[in-house]
Amino acid sequence: MKLIFEKSVPGRSHQYLPKCDVDGVRLPENLSRTHAPKLPELSETDLSRHYTELNRNVHGVNSGFYPLGSCTMKYNPRINEEMAALPGFTGIHPLAPAHTTRGAQEVLEVSRQLLCEITGMDDMTFQPAAGAHGEFAGVLLIKQYHHARGDFKRTKIIVPDSAHGTNPATAAMCGYTVVNIPSAPNGCVDLEALKQVLGEDTAGLMLTNPNTVGIFDENILEITRLVHEAGGLCYYDGANLNAVMGVVRPGDMGFDCVHLNLHKTFSTPHGGGGPGSGAVGCKAHLAPFLPKSAMMDEGEHIQVRSFAGNFLVVVKAMTYILTLGREGIPEAAKNAVLNANYLQAKLKGTFTPAFDRICMHEFVLDLSSFRKETGVSALDVAKTLIDYGMHPPTMYFPLIVHEALMLEPTETESVETLDWAAEVLRKLYALAYEDPEYMHNAPHNAQIARPDEVRAARNPILRYQA
Repeated sequence: MKLIFEKSVPGRSHQYLPKCDVDGVRLPENLSRTHAPKLPELSETDLSRHYTELNRNVHGVNSGFYPLGSCTMKYNPRINEEMAALPGFTGIHPLAPAHTTRGAQEVLEVSRQLLCEITGMDDMTFQPAAGAHGEFAGVLLIKQYHHARGDFKRTKIIVPDSAHGTNPATAAMCGYTVVNIPSAPNGCVDLEALKQVLGEDTAGLMLTNPNTVGIFDENILEITRLVHEAGGLCYYDGANLNAVMGVVRPGDMGFDCVHLNLHKTFSTPHGGGGPGSGAVGCKAHLAPFLPKSAMMDEGEHIQVRSFAGNFLVVVKAMTYILTLGREGIPEAAKNAVLNANYLQAKLKGTFTPAFDRICMHEFVLDLSSFRKETGVSALDVAKTLIDYGMHPPTMYFPLIVHEALMLEPTETESVETLDWAAEVLRKLYALAYEDPEYMHNAPHNAQIARPDEVRAARNPILRYQA
């Protein structure tokens, strides 16, 4: 497929802009371009065909099974898009007078109340632009809390070895020393290892529950109690909330603050369909340090982003919550857990689960022994799945499982889709013993063959050179 610049023809256009009916204003010379921007020149037909071709070559939630573990690639209901497209939401300006934005203010307030109820928090901000940004804001809350009390000796954040990579990165960016603790044999936090690192220098613990291997830590109340007794605070990474929303609340587990991936758990588009929203909630003792929106609050504001964040993402999330309601939210969580356990059970006798037990919303396969027997890696399996119209699961994560494939089917997949997915994976299991070379060279039918991923990572091409 050609790039859009390669399809460009000088002088060709499809402009249908109406004649300007206001006086033109010329920018000062120091703010004006000296050269016209290099933009592709195409007809409307060419442009339409280009994006249609792109659409055909991209695998998304709407085009096929997308079991990307830990990412919760669930279906995005069309009603969310319709609500976010209402002119009253899309046509307002963030600097408009407060009395003209009452509807938007109500969306933010209702969403705040709903999400506080779901998480067990007392207050919430929608400023953070995505999950990692929400983590950053959440850890800064912890830092501000300690410093406001004159407690500057707390310099360490505890992070389990199974955590998302953004957790230690966030703690480091906030100026903390990261203390890594190992997982116990059951995949959960090792309580003895936790006790060993707790002390007067502990600022807090970053944890998600269910954790990254898809297991609910039954010791969670003991974990948060130990951290609190040491004077630290507990931060909840909301990446896996989809498994427990409406069933159990982070606030009741003992967490002091939480970030939510609205673009995951609450069905607004994820990834290329973004933008995201990393809403942050907290208990009352952290509320004074919460970033505030100039739209919602008077006076001075601590901000981590302009205005109220990605507002239309909040509209979509609120629509999802109100559509499902008090009964539908926990039902969605339970179905996510049911689907994951169903698919895991269908794969019995083939790939080995990293933790052979009932999982929550996702599970991890350990292909270490499989690779020794066949020479076929987790990467080979993932790439071969592309030829079957399935998006690969998350590969080589978490790092505590060396040949890991993490699958999260989400609640929106049917039993027929899960049966088909299990059949494909079983077929690849057998194929690895029969023809491993075929899998080493997969995918065979995709738009792009297997790239040199190391070279691509080290020498990325980030801009088009004409």
